[in-house]
Amino acid sequence: MKTTINCFIPCANAAQVEKTIQELRSSSLVNKIYLLATEAVTTSVSGCEILSVPALNASATMRTIAAYSDAEYTLLYTKYTILELGMFALERMLHIAKDSNAGMVYADHYQVADGTQKNAPVIDYQFGSLRDDFNFGSVLLYKANALKEAVGRIKADYQYAGLYDLRLKLSQKDSLVHINEYLYSEVENDTRKSGEKIFDYVDPKNRGVQIEMEQACTEHLKEIGGYLLPEFKKIEFSEGDFEYEASVIIPVRNRIRTIKDAIRSVLNQKADFKFNLIIIDNHSTDGTTDAIREFSSDERLIHILPERNDLGIGGCWNLGVHHDKCGKFAVQLDSDDVYKDENTLKTMVNAFYEQNCAMVVGTYMMTDFNMNMIAPGIIDHKEWTPENGRNNALRINGLGAPRAFYTPVLREIKVPNTSYGEDYALGLNFSRQYQIGRVYEVVYLCRRWDDNSDASLDIVKMNGHNLYKDRIRTWELQARITMNRHSMQ
Repeated sequence: MKTTINCFIPCANAAQVEKTIQELRSSSLVNKIYLLATEAVTTSVSGCEILSVPALNASATMRTIAAYSDAEYTLLYTKYTILELGMFALERMLHIAKDSNAGMVYADHYQVADGTQKNAPVIDYQFGSLRDDFNFGSVLLYKANALKEAVGRIKADYQYAGLYDLRLKLSQKDSLVHINEYLYSEVENDTRKSGEKIFDYVDPKNRGVQIEMEQACTEHLKEIGGYLLPEFKKIEFSEGDFEYEASVIIPVRNRIRTIKDAIRSVLNQKADFKFNLIIIDNHSTDGTTDAIREFSSDERLIHILPERNDLGIGGCWNLGVHHDKCGKFAVQLDSDDVYKDENTLKTMVNAFYEQNCAMVVGTYMMTDFNMNMIAPGIIDHKEWTPENGRNNALRINGLGAPRAFYTPVLREIKVPNTSYGEDYALGLNFSRQYQIGRVYEVVYLCRRWDDNSDASLDIVKMNGHNLYKDRIRTWELQARITMNRHSMQ
């Protein structure tokens, strides 16, 4: 008996789905095509059954798809734009799905924007790929039996997180396999730069979505043994003999346009404790070194010129934190950015004692180079809660800024010697055992300009960053599962 595929595609009207249906029908593998309609579709489409669903990503929609998945495989297309299949694309996806015995396969593809076709590679799915915005592309091919089994374990009735919940359930028993081949083209409507997209998940208008996603992720963590109860190690803040209460750490390389502003924002801080500024000048060649030396008369500034040539941002942090003049608390400031006012350092340090935490994360405001607020404005990460923040941290892609650390713990853990994701790795590691404190008033200005490291990344660099963060999540999730197992013995 020939293997067949039932296809499910979103439908707003007959004209919108016409070309996609033609593409699907060109393959002899396609058995039935169902149209998912969130609103009434008045025009019938020959040979296709219209299924009324509440929302494309709703749990009810996943149940409807499962109920109509009577072929061996199920294809879900997630966009309203035109799908163009490559030559024998479905045959290839089916072949890989069978060979790998995958619960779902997805593929690299092309994106067509403004008439231009561009490569859109995706990344491998890992154990820790818990981001709800993981990019699979728009064509998902499921083994129908695995789909039905996973849907059968869906407990909630989500409006937004149904597809995410399905993916997590599916991954518990089946593999999600990435096909490193360009098998189709999709029309891309979101042409914003990478630096503009990365904050979508903290947009206040998406709060309802985030609540559901957190619930789905938390349930998944409980089911696989990775959930952590809100029980934390207490800190006495008496470890070590520190000359300074706090040190601001600035790693810098070639930031002549911004480093003076950063330095002034630190030296202007008003605090009732002793603090200093440790700058790790990582072989700057544009005049940054001389700019830092202009402040050498201030004894609070420690200017480190590394002997090593293999340091990323994390490695520079390690140099600063292990300096004998580093304070009890190490507080972050990027060389592009500034503290909002003279009270930032005091506010961050006070939070350690008030909330008994080993790490504190503040709230920042996005600005242009001249420090005028730009979209998305204030980033407060209010999705963090003391009760579930350590679990939800495995789902989101960042924790906020500025970040501050209790130095004895940071010295023990150490910072990954990378220039991306090192702060996120620390947040996950710290939260495994310690409470992370939060400051919800704006204390930091994050300047967005052309030389920012993530202002406009190409898709290969974005994939590299996401692959690494998923790797960090995988390691952390494995550690938490192991910790939970040992605590039960």
